[in-house]
Amino acid sequence: MSTLPVVAAIDGSDDSLRALDWAHDAARRRAAPLRVAHVRQYAAWAQPDALAVGPPPDPDDDPVLDRARARLREAGGGPDAEFLGLEGVPAAALPELGAEAQLLVLGSRGRGGFASLLLGSSSLAAARDAECPVVVVPRPGREVHTAAPAEPGPRVVVGLHVDSPDEATLDFAFTEAALRDARLQVIAAYPWPVQTWMAPPGQVVAPVIDEVAVASETRVLADGLLAPHRGRHPGVRAETQAVPGDAAGNLVAASQDAGLVVVGRHRRRLLAPARMMGSVAHAVLLHAAAPVAVVPPAPPED
Repeated sequence: MSTLPVVAAIDGSDDSLRALDWAHDAARRRAAPLRVAHVRQYAAWAQPDALAVGPPPDPDDDPVLDRARARLREAGGGPDAEFLGLEGVPAAALPELGAEAQLLVLGSRGRGGFASLLLGSSSLAAARDAECPVVVVPRPGREVHTAAPAEPGPRVVVGLHVDSPDEATLDFAFTEAALRDARLQVIAAYPWPVQTWMAPPGQVVAPVIDEVAVASETRVLADGLLAPHRGRHPGVRAETQAVPGDAAGNLVAASQDAGLVVVGRHRRRLLAPARMMGSVAHAVLLHAAAPVAVVPPAPPED
């Protein structure tokens, strides 16, 4: 059985070439082939089917792929690479590349769109719709506010919702930490302060809930959820942090100097059957200082 490739989607921009470097390293760590794909965008209004992908252009006659070949030659060594040229609308074509990949890697922005945007439409569409995990590599220089500097050394950050944990996200985070010989920082956020509304209407009554007890219970629940993953990855040092506040803000703060931040994508629901990004994943993609992996949920068991 062949190993699925790591796919780097590029468009010749500096952002996409940084994503190529990240994908090259990821493929090397996984002992997987590297597939470099360039989608030449055509004008959607000029095509009979804007979602269709046209006949593949000759990858040997593509300046963008030529630049990628040169960059990989300069890097030296690494996995076997193949080069793929496509025509179509990138936001539609790129997620399809994830059907035959173990990982899809993109830059946070491409050549199109508005320079003021923090996240390009193609990266957003891929992170929302691809069948495999999607890594979005941000531009360098993003600054985030963090309460205290993290312990030195390689580090992977993952968010854990103790009320609805996603096993696929945790498995990906532990695997990535093992591949990188990195510490795994598990952020389990709980809402605080808790507000209770009682008579007379409109008045906030001080909560009778003890925050220390909430933090302790959150940590206990998180450690229980992590136990099977720690057993499968005994070499990974996973540390649980139960923190007050919103999950997105805590994950963004933890992203400073991290090698990767891992978040889950929303499961499909009965009343919302379309794929959804989720507010936490979206906010982390917009603001994190480190590359962000968005992991699709595991398919439901029969």
